[in-house]
Amino acid sequence: MSRKFLSLVTVTFLALALSVTGCGTQPSAPSTPSAPSAPTASGGEIKIGLPLPMTGSEATYGKDMENAIKLAVDEINAKGGVNGKKLTTITGDDACDPQQATAAANKLVSEGVVAIVGGYCSGAVVPTLTIYNEKNLPYIVEAANSSKIATQNPGNTFEINGTAVHQTQKAVELFKKLGATKVALVEQGDAYSSDLANQTEKALKAAGSTVVSHDVTTKGEQDFSSLVTSLKSKNADLVFWTAYYADGALLIKQLRQGGYKGAIVVGDGSSDPKLIQMSGAAGEGIYVLSPPVAEYLPAAKQFADAYKAKYNQAPGAYAPLAYDGINLLADALKRAGGTDGKAVIKALTDTSGFAGLAGKVAFATDKTLKESNFIVLQIKGGKFVLQ
Repeated sequence: MSRKFLSLVTVTFLALALSVTGCGTQPSAPSTPSAPSAPTASGGEIKIGLPLPMTGSEATYGKDMENAIKLAVDEINAKGGVNGKKLTTITGDDACDPQQATAAANKLVSEGVVAIVGGYCSGAVVPTLTIYNEKNLPYIVEAANSSKIATQNPGNTFEINGTAVHQTQKAVELFKKLGATKVALVEQGDAYSSDLANQTEKALKAAGSTVVSHDVTTKGEQDFSSLVTSLKSKNADLVFWTAYYADGALLIKQLRQGGYKGAIVVGDGSSDPKLIQMSGAAGEGIYVLSPPVAEYLPAAKQFADAYKAKYNQAPGAYAPLAYDGINLLADALKRAGGTDGKAVIKALTDTSGFAGLAGKVAFATDKTLKESNFIVLQIKGGKFVLQ
């Protein structure tokens, strides 16, 4: 993780966490030590925690989101900061792993952060919700969108990405447009992909479509031949992959190599240019449900140019939302007049018409977006094309 952790409490917790994760099997979990108290901002800085996957198969997303957040922080600080103080960030590597995410959350709290911005994998977000809430830390979740976040939200958490329900609505719309009536769902059993698959199955059945199969694969699986055979035998006219791009690209390749001719759609967890690179020619024609990508947002041109100038690459799928999230927090801190957690949470709750790159932000009663911001892309000529 890219932070220094010097408190004795944190070192003690780490030793306990490592002793548990080093076991081949998981015994009943011992009582978890209480998270250290989070002090309010002092001196000339306001510390913001960024729980993101900096290692593992989703690290590309984590780094991209971190880059966007740091770009925004530089811009905010160049204009005088927030309430006369500079913003600083501390990144916690959750690796999209629930256990590592919990350890990272406690460490961020011990570092004295006053708010949390980030959250890519739902499975890493959900177990940390109460840790941050116990310290009244507002949490702006920028990418993760399992419905479990909303149903288990203790009151401090705000989602600025469309939810699984929003994405399901967009997916069913697309399936209907493509004329698909026999749909196969493929997920990986994690919080995000399972929730999206389950929500989609319910919506499809309600719409009168047939779900011919609902399969669960293993993360890192290399051989999908039996699954491909099964999907072909069930005459699925569309396969919906609801997990992440690394394994999704391999499944796409094997589906096409195995002779599957139907439509293939992937969820927003696969909305990364690496999907195009990794799937190669097999990816041509694939449909991708995506968060609002900078390339297709008129308001994001200046951001995209600044991102390219600073990092020598184009911003990824979740960069606009990451940028919006930290700017939304800065706005709430100003409206709250300080860093008191309860005051900032109230300010976020009262947000109305905040103008982000991805559109205006306003929250429903469950603190998810009032309106969906999903778009549909298709791989054509080796690039994403807006549909």
